[in-house]
Amino acid sequence: MDYTASVSKIPKKGETVLSDSCAVFCGGKGANQAVAAAKLGGTVAMIGRLGKDESGQILKQNLQKYDINTTHVLEKEGNSAMAFIWVHGGDNRIVVSSEANQKFEKYEIDEALKDANKGDILVAQCEIPPAIIEYAFCLAKQKQMTTILNPAPAIDLSSLIYKKTDLIVPNETETALLTNVNPIDIVHVALAVKKFYEFGVKKVVISLGKRGLIFAEGQNITELPANKIKAIDTTAAGDTIVGAIAAKLSMGESLQKACEFAKKAAEITITRKGASNSIPYLNEIV
Repeated sequence: MDYTASVSKIPKKGETVLSDSCAVFCGGKGANQAVAAAKLGGTVAMIGRLGKDESGQILKQNLQKYDINTTHVLEKEGNSAMAFIWVHGGDNRIVVSSEANQKFEKYEIDEALKDANKGDILVAQCEIPPAIIEYAFCLAKQKQMTTILNPAPAIDLSSLIYKKTDLIVPNETETALLTNVNPIDIVHVALAVKKFYEFGVKKVVISLGKRGLIFAEGQNITELPANKIKAIDTTAAGDTIVGAIAAKLSMGESLQKACEFAKKAAEITITRKGASNSIPYLNEIV
């Protein structure tokens, strides 16, 4: 659950600032990406954990509202995950408490993926334990599924996770943290991509905020510059990109077509406040 406050300045150490406005939205990286994929034409099942609290019920209902299969969204004792978001000048800063999302068991992944088929896509984020990501990706590759990793928040990942990742989709901050290369220009982007390849990843998409995004397949790196759009709230922009790419790839589109579509979708998301509610529907993309 996202608790979002718009502020005129970011508080310094020991400082209290007044919020211009505050709102509560259904969020979570995995949930936002599931909603994005569903709103943009994909057939989606969510694997997740919720606490036995009021937020959990609201979050599950929100997924169901978009026709997302929630069979494997299970309740655990305790609280549902929470995110605390400051929005300033259209940019955001986020603190996440994963809570129930840390309570995955490997047998639950076996159950969730037992009916998965060759060519199905498994998307994961780092708000769940990395050991579960590793286990799920290994199982997915046994089933000849396509794996997409959104390494957010950026955490230490095993070499096996990278090797089992078909497509990694970080933003510029996550790229810098994971590769020790700040993608400030195309030369440094190429160096970061090379690092990801050395880790074992097959393909790379890096979202670069106001600069747009790049995608890399083999030795080819393609830039997709952003259009000049006034951002209201960038929350869920990256999630929109991940969900949109997954949806388009599931329909047999090329990575280039998927990324072009994802960029358009994200450019709509940032003009709206909120998280999953700010993500556009397929008929809004022109």
